[in-house]
Amino acid sequence: MPRPDHVVIVVLENHSYAEVIGNPQAPFINSLAATGAVFTRSFALTHPSEPNYLALFSGSTQGLTDDSCPHTFATANLARSLLDAGNTFAGYSDGLPAAGFTGCGKGSYARKHNPWVNFSNVPASVNRPFTAFPADYASLPTVSFVIPNLDHDMHDGTVADSDAWLRAHLSGYAAWARAHRSLLVLTWDEDDRSQDNNIPTVIAGGSVKAGRYAERVDHYGLLRTIEDAYKLEAIGASAAAEPITSIWTD
Repeated sequence: MPRPDHVVIVVLENHSYAEVIGNPQAPFINSLAATGAVFTRSFALTHPSEPNYLALFSGSTQGLTDDSCPHTFATANLARSLLDAGNTFAGYSDGLPAAGFTGCGKGSYARKHNPWVNFSNVPASVNRPFTAFPADYASLPTVSFVIPNLDHDMHDGTVADSDAWLRAHLSGYAAWARAHRSLLVLTWDEDDRSQDNNIPTVIAGGSVKAGRYAERVDHYGLLRTIEDAYKLEAIGASAAAEPITSIWTD
């Protein structure tokens, strides 16, 4: 597994693979798909949203079966693992009113899509508004999440709305990542309950072999891939998941 200099993970909402990949309303997403690795058999774990976010971040749904708020957990998670290993982490949420905000919602911001705020062992300082996403990409944390708000993540807005937001805010990083051994990961929390939870997942950037891959991938496997890349102990259900190993050029 190559060790990326930086990984940015974007989580979008409630659309199946068939609704996004090849959709002319998503030209930016599909340009990433054309130059990156696309997983045709990527699956979310459950419904609704919040348990999937928790699974990707902590290797567990934490027993949640709904989108309730607030919750507090003290279990292992990706941020804590990275920080303990001397790496850095941040979550950038579109519409977050202020760094460290713990409210359940404000405008189009929804805490249910922001898992790190729920963990008492993660410092409040890593919970940042998207306005803090650095223009100098070399100063990004080792691993970061970007969570668009409900208007920009395909939850309330359209596929075209989300694609336009991603192009406006992350196309620069996508181009930079290809030349700087870094990754941009796009995945979805769940589908719209129409395709057996088959969701799009795209990994683009340096050291990625472009193509479509038919191996089965889920949120635990994606978490395991990040853990292995930084030599972290696998947490929760990610310990039994297979990391993604087929897409790397080195």
